Amino acid sequence: MGALETLGKLALKMKIMSFKDPEYKQLYGIAPITVNPESYSLDYQVVLNENQAWGTSGSPGKLDHNKPVILSVDLLFDGSGIIDGLPRPTVMPEIELLQRCLLGFIGDKHDIPFVVIVWGSLIFKGRCKSLNLTHKLFSPEGLPTRVAAKAIFSGHTTDILRVITEAVSSPDLTHYRVVKDGDNLPQMCYDIYGDTKYYIQVAKANKLPDFRKMKTGTELFFPPILKTTEQ
Repeated sequence: MGALETLGKLALKMKIMSFKDPEYKQLYGIAPITVNPESYSLDYQVVLNENQAWGTSGSPGKLDHNKPVILSVDLLFDGSGIIDGLPRPTVMPEIELLQRCLLGFIGDKHDIPFVVIVWGSLIFKGRCKSLNLTHKLFSPEGLPTRVAAKAIFSGHTTDILRVITEAVSSPDLTHYRVVKDGDNLPQMCYDIYGDTKYYIQVAKANKLPDFRKMKTGTELFFPPILKTTEQ
């Protein structure tokens, strides 16, 4: 079990850690969360390609791509001590640290931080899209003693992980397969492209003298579907 997974199971308070790099190796700061949120929401969306020929009836769209997961969470910072047992004259130092962790400008990177949010079973990696602060209570000196923060995050996946999880099975990339007993080229094309009609192009690309008699153990490559020319 990885460190983040272990932390997720043991954490009593929500933890928001920010990093300078998308590999989450250079720690930038830790947000001062003392009160757990009552809830959080995760928004999953996909984009469908609904293009169709003129004059045809409606048909179900095909998946184009997934949008980043959006996490929304409401946080409360209260200086009265009634909620968290930590009375203090103002919560502004905590708010300023929260702002720095989520939206601080990292000079050497010319960018904002990457964040990891851990709470129970939630382990979320991404970046802050927006932070709304509502000042509710004030001390006699006018200092905020209670602030409600609404933070919205966009899910982030490193380029390496994205290649592994999304592109490995993409028909738009080159694939390599080793011929096994019982394999036939049309079926292999169907498994990769979702259509058998590309078997002639694949046979030509691999210079197969007879696609019906493929030798077991032969390595074939299947070019990106967008680069194939339909017959």
